[in-house]
Amino acid sequence: MERPPVTARLVFLLLGGIALLAGLNGALLLLGLWAPVDSTRLTEVHGPLMVFGFVGTVVVLERAVAVRRTWAYLSPGLLGAGGIALISPLPVVVGQAALVAGTTMLLAIYSEIWRKQGSVSTAVQVLGALAGLMATIFWLRGIGIPQLAPLLILFLVLTIAGERLELSRISPTVNRRAEQWMLGISLALSFGSVVALVWPIAGYPLLGTGMLALVAWLFRHDIATRMVRSVGLPRYMAWCLLAGYGWLAVVGGIWLLRGPVYSGPGYDAMMHAVFLGFVMSMIMAHAPTILPAVLRRPLPYRPVMYLPASLLHVSLLVRVLLGDTYGRPVLVQWGGVFNIVAVLLFVAIAAVSVLRGTTVLPVRTTPRSTAAPSAPPLGRSLL
Repeated sequence: MERPPVTARLVFLLLGGIALLAGLNGALLLLGLWAPVDSTRLTEVHGPLMVFGFVGTVVVLERAVAVRRTWAYLSPGLLGAGGIALISPLPVVVGQAALVAGTTMLLAIYSEIWRKQGSVSTAVQVLGALAGLMATIFWLRGIGIPQLAPLLILFLVLTIAGERLELSRISPTVNRRAEQWMLGISLALSFGSVVALVWPIAGYPLLGTGMLALVAWLFRHDIATRMVRSVGLPRYMAWCLLAGYGWLAVVGGIWLLRGPVYSGPGYDAMMHAVFLGFVMSMIMAHAPTILPAVLRRPLPYRPVMYLPASLLHVSLLVRVLLGDTYGRPVLVQWGGVFNIVAVLLFVAIAAVSVLRGTTVLPVRTTPRSTAAPSAPPLGRSLL
């Protein structure tokens, strides 16, 4: 079936962009700082707005492009519309219902992918989509976001992990046994997220153990561990990936050592370690290879992209390891402000790069000192 034109896809990206800006506005308010729009509503929907309205819309848009089915665009459309509804005067339930419908359509997309070529990597991503659907349904039914945090996290983490498995198949360490381990870890995390809802004291240690096992798998098998010795775009992407995996270890440690965290510094550290340190780092890593596939316009790699990525991780270290750990609200605020600056700076650099559309430096894809197989694109999706 014919796919929507590039201008239609741009509309979906704009919906995600609006959700991002609204979510960052809400972040400033949650930090107790001035924001362009003073709205209690934005603080209440901050989490779902960022997870589904922004990241969900962008990620699922790529899935729709890959599936090449017109109906698949209902999923990013519903997620984007749900994000807009959440920040509008409409009742919150309207946005919640749209998010439920959007994640349901995502499962339909994966059904189409599975029909064409079933694989362990797709199965892992399906588990992530199920976690997202559960989160939207339970939120619609009135369960609070802090209690649903593991499901929100697994929605994106398992989506990314499935993609990394698929892209790491060229690695000599990825064999059938490694794939089985990935599937087993993903199932354990899914089971732990369900247990955490009804029996938090038992569920969170399971989640922590599973997350640390996932991090160990990624550091052992992901091709990023080899591509970081390259130069240019492959090295930049690998650097962002490995830094993101480090933040996943922080989340696993919090779950394992602290158990249920629904508020306070531990909750702030957990949520922003994964959604900023991990997810946003993945977006920064893959944007140069994926946005061109969606928009049909080049987004060349430029060394200046290291600037927002480095600022993101340094400011997050200040926020989490100094502010949250030692109970210093001022450092949490300053770290949060520069988190936002890093995200906006990357958006600005990406926009300028797309408009200029030329590559600054040639990109070598082999390490300086050791031969390595040619690298495939480090991501079929933004994650």
